[in-house]
Order: sequence, then C-alpha cells, then structure tokens
Amino acid sequence: MADINHVVLVGRLTRDAELKYTASGQAVCKFSLAINRRRKNGDQWENEANYFDIVLWGKMGEAVAKLLVKGKAVGVDGELRQDRWQQQDGQNRSKVEIVASNVQLLGGNPGSGSGEYNGPSNGGSYGSSGSGQGDYPPENRGGEAPAGDDGFSDDIPF
Repeated sequence: MADINHVVLVGRLTRDAELKYTASGQAVCKFSLAINRRRKNGDQWENEANYFDIVLWGKMGEAVAKLLVKGKAVGVDGELRQDRWQQQDGQNRSKVEIVASNVQLLGGNPGSGSGEYNGPSNGGSYGSSGSGQGDYPPENRGGEAPAGDDGFSDDIPF
C-alpha cells in the first residue's frame, strides 16, 4: 500500500506573507492560515481556531506574495513536511509545515470592509503549472449589475 500525504485547507491569513530568498536564490514565501472549526461544548456551539504554517516555493511564491495579505481568504493544496533541528543546548526540536503545491485566492479583501471581490471570476488559482492569471478585478467589483443595466447590449441585431 502506498503512503498518502495530501492536505487541502481553506482559511484566512493571520499575517501578511513573507517573501525571502535562499542563498542559492530560490524564492520562499511563508504565511500562516487560521481555520475556524465549530464544535459543540455541552448545549452551546463554539468556534475554535486552528493555525497552520504554509510554505510556497519558487516563482509561484514570488507571484502571489504581495497578494497574500492579512485576512485574505485562500485555499491551499499541498503536503505535510516535518522540519527537524537541534538547538544549541542539544534539545531536539521539530515543526510540521504545509508545503503548498497550489494556492487559490478566494473572496474579497477583508481590509476594505465593503465585501468587494478582488480576484478574477475563477478565484485566481496559482498552481505548480504556473497557470495563475493574477489578481485582476472584474468589470463590476461590487458583484451586482449597476442600476438600469440588465447585462445585455443594446446592439443585438434581432
């Protein structure tokens, strides 16, 4: 039987992404997601936040780093990796991170408070294939047709 290591998360960024470069010039983008989970405690439902560190390597990390701002909703597809090291006092330490293979920008910009949608109509997917199209606003940022506009052109030839 083959081992499986696949993670899919949807949550909000807890801080702006950090873009750094290794000594060899490889880009590495790091950010953290908060995932809310509802659970029942007696007769009451409570929200419980879980926090996950995400690492995004290469050109994909460079492309989306400036778009990954605190509060932004994103979807992440990747795998778990355990980083192990030894501290100076000889203590062994480890940390589990998610190494992303695909990041999808979702929803609006929470910083604006207006519920505006800041991604393309497909949500702005950035994957290892490099197929991301950027975070371009659609024609109508408010999500509703302007007053008096039914979405049809008056130049229809019939």
